Amino acid sequence: MTSQRLATVLLLASTGVPAAATARGAEPGTAESRLAIGYCTDDLEKAKASGFDYAELGVRNFTALPDEDFARLLDRRKAVGLETPVGFLFLPTDLKVVGPDVDESREMSYVAKAFHRAQRLGIGTIVFGSGPARRVPDGFPRERAFEQLVSFAKRISPDARAHGIVLAVEAQRKEETNLINTTAEALDWVQAVDDPNFQVMVDFYHLATEKEDPAVLLKAKRIAHVHFANPVGRVFPRDPGEYGYSRFFEVLRQIGYQGRISLEARTDDLGADAPKAIAFLRAALAPSVRRLR
Repeated sequence: MTSQRLATVLLLASTGVPAAATARGAEPGTAESRLAIGYCTDDLEKAKASGFDYAELGVRNFTALPDEDFARLLDRRKAVGLETPVGFLFLPTDLKVVGPDVDESREMSYVAKAFHRAQRLGIGTIVFGSGPARRVPDGFPRERAFEQLVSFAKRISPDARAHGIVLAVEAQRKEETNLINTTAEALDWVQAVDDPNFQVMVDFYHLATEKEDPAVLLKAKRIAHVHFANPVGRVFPRDPGEYGYSRFFEVLRQIGYQGRISLEARTDDLGADAPKAIAFLRAALAPSVRRLR
């Protein structure tokens, strides 16, 4: 066994993956074992230099660009040679989709532009977090707010489908919004909308902060995307022993998750932390391990 494989075996064992399965599986870093890991950033050059497979771009940021600046972004993406298959930061904070100040005309105008530009960037998944946009104003009926949220999703999902985009609902901790704080609530929203282009995703930071059991993911028909961070400080994960990650990865392996994972996390040293985080996540969800479980 090579030293590289031995290190990966030990890493997987600490996250709850049988070492014997890894020893029989594909060599780490091969096409067979590779998991696409991205970084939530608009800095394409930094993401590429740090070894990420893709950048997850801020949708509200590129939607707000003047046409000439957006054209430059397209040229930059091509020159850097880094894929941008996912977007986050979907809605501007002042575009309210619940409450008494909802402006459906403005909503639809923004979404049409966002989807058109996302398609040109090759984005096929947009994370729908946008906590401030869905925050329920004080005194406004929560039942009515949820109805508005469902109505908005039903109105935009057909346009998402027309642009080849899946909207991935993100539950967010109570500190960021007061509506859809848990994955269970996100699943209720997805079920109420009942559209194939409106699915649920999971952000481990929010799930852990809300102390939600990862087993809730077993109720989902599909997990469209994953965000990840060490919940202690929302920083880059560096070591499997730094936090209780094992149950989360166990559930992801159980449901056979084979999608992308984006790091939405802080770091003071991207050059040092990125390789550790990428290796950790690839080892924890190696495809060869899933097949052998």
